[in-house]
Amino acid sequence: MLSADNPRVGVGILLVDESGRLLLTLRRRPPEAGCWSIVGGKLDFLETLERCAIRETLEEVGAGISIDSLLCVTDHLLPAENQHWVSPAYLARVSSRDARNCEPEKTQEVRWFSMDDLPANLTITARNAINAYKRRSATAW
Repeated sequence: MLSADNPRVGVGILLVDESGRLLLTLRRRPPEAGCWSIVGGKLDFLETLERCAIRETLEEVGAGISIDSLLCVTDHLLPAENQHWVSPAYLARVSSRDARNCEPEKTQEVRWFSMDDLPANLTITARNAINAYKRRSATAW
């Protein structure tokens, strides 16, 4: 069994709809409770990163996705919360009509945001994934 001071893997998914909006979730629990995050969660034993991304999206927001590519990997270090995560983030497409809050005990709200109206209180992983997405050329998407 892993102790609390072992790093964990958490896979994130930056979901983009047909209008170019981003789907974010407002976290109820640590790490970074009270901040807006990308969809994602803990990698299970013997699960691939992409399979985790697909599973977590279905569990959290009830949507099937089409993964485009790996956006970035975040060293998610939160000493004050005693949290250490390695967090790959994928870019994926989803239909806005499919997304909803499927885990209200973990997620306070699920909301679509335009790129020019993002909340200030983003998690580290959300900020890094969004910045990586912005750096991509418009023709790559």
